Amino acid sequence: MGIFERYLSVWIGLSIILGVILGLWQPNIFQLIAEFEIAHVNIVVAVFIWVMIYPMMVQIDFSSIKNVGKNPKGLVLTIIINWFVKPFTMAALGWLCFNYLFADLVDPESAQEYIAGMILLGVAPCTAMVFVWSQLTKGDPNYTLVQVSVNNVIMIFAFAPISAFLLGVSDIQVPWETLLISVLLYVLLPLIAGVVTRRMLNKGNDKVDAQKSAEVSINADEETNTNTDSTNKSLDNLLATLKPWSVIGLLATVVLLFGFQANTIISEPQTIGLIAIPLMIQTYGIFIIAYLAAKWLKLPHNIAAPACLIGTSNFFELAVAVAISLFGLHSGAALATVVGVLVEVPVMLSLVYFINHTQNWFVEGG
Repeated sequence: MGIFERYLSVWIGLSIILGVILGLWQPNIFQLIAEFEIAHVNIVVAVFIWVMIYPMMVQIDFSSIKNVGKNPKGLVLTIIINWFVKPFTMAALGWLCFNYLFADLVDPESAQEYIAGMILLGVAPCTAMVFVWSQLTKGDPNYTLVQVSVNNVIMIFAFAPISAFLLGVSDIQVPWETLLISVLLYVLLPLIAGVVTRRMLNKGNDKVDAQKSAEVSINADEETNTNTDSTNKSLDNLLATLKPWSVIGLLATVVLLFGFQANTIISEPQTIGLIAIPLMIQTYGIFIIAYLAAKWLKLPHNIAAPACLIGTSNFFELAVAVAISLFGLHSGAALATVVGVLVEVPVMLSLVYFINHTQNWFVEGG
């Protein structure tokens, strides 16, 4: 593990501080960047996320995806947590905190908007960042891709009705354009780029090995091993080059997100603290449920880790966009989704640390 990964929590902490400072110092620049969007999807943020997850996509071997069906329990766990547990526990926590526990601290109208923002977070399981969390926990990249893909398909059909039910709004308008563009930018394009890159590496090594085999006569088994070793070496060299850029993409995304909301973060610290409490309870609570279930199901560690983290983290890009579309840029719902980003990064890093130190709880991944 390199210096970037070893001290990732430090770099992210510094990026959060830097984002807030820059947002307060040069708000006009961040406002200009914030306006550069399509269907509420910020193009600059999308580029940085693309840079962040492209190296993870290069690692995906489609020839191995067929083996996912041999262990479907990880997919079942992800689906149950994301669509039958998480949205409803988030709504329950929001209602409990802002309708009862914090009722004297916030006005009723704002309280309902905070609840709405938290519900939108709860109904949007992670899509892009989960590739980062999966890599940091040595998760199976092929299995993670399938889990994310299945969630994206379900999200297209389930996001609107579940949100409508929990928000109590029968005519909720979900910006489908935002959802589709987000999936395109954060998953499909980097996935295609990763596949093309991997094929180019394979073709390049095939040519080199063909030249070598023409000069030296070797048996078929040795030739196969040589091809595989050459491909793996080329892939490892490429990933070693790209890995720092992946972390830079993550840190740049954090700087931008907190720069966009710097004024809100500084001007409303008490409100942010109140919203953060149920969000933290939800995040750790969902993780505990999923992690214990994964252990009970005897999942391999490299499948259990991403299965739990997909449900624990959120598709905050979509949640923020929908909150702005439904309630407005300066609404309590939009603020709650931004607090979700503030809470998620340090909490997820703590869970990554915990997962990596409890690997012995699970069977070895195949």
